[in-house]
Amino acid sequence: MRLTSKGRYAVRAMLDLTTHSNGNPVRLQEISQRQNISLHYLEQLFRKLRNGQAVKSVRGPGGGYVLARSMDQITMKDILECVGENINPAKDILGTEAETSSTVEFHLSKNYFQNLGVIMSEYLSTTSLGDLMRKSNEIEIETKTEQATTQSEVTNTTTLENTIGMTSAIRNPIGEINQ
Repeated sequence: MRLTSKGRYAVRAMLDLTTHSNGNPVRLQEISQRQNISLHYLEQLFRKLRNGQAVKSVRGPGGGYVLARSMDQITMKDILECVGENINPAKDILGTEAETSSTVEFHLSKNYFQNLGVIMSEYLSTTSLGDLMRKSNEIEIETKTEQATTQSEVTNTTTLENTIGMTSAIRNPIGEINQ
């Protein structure tokens, strides 16, 4: 499996849509600005996502895109398949090589990569937009906790320095010459 920018951008755009939708349509221009993805490229991706029934378009003033299903019903596999990503690492082990090769090594490697494809497909099928959104909430909480702890440590250090009269001296980058 080789995940291209098409797949990565599609997942990012869908996460952005999920984050900012709240049931209301989101314009592609807004996603483009937030995610720094070309508007033209997003239009192509969302056309594929709409055809794959991952999103719906809403026309008119205030229009844009909304999820076609609940965020818990749209998996990473759905998104990647909609935009045409190849999620099967054994897909290329077909054709003339498969017809002419009958070695044990060929069959062992072919079976290995087919099994890997099954595992990857299952993993992508068990991770939904909702799962990633919940994970983002956990990360935000952890980040805020870490920032509060760091700020508290800086405040405590400054208070300690002021209390005991310590000052910070920055040395001149050019040292003194001793003679």
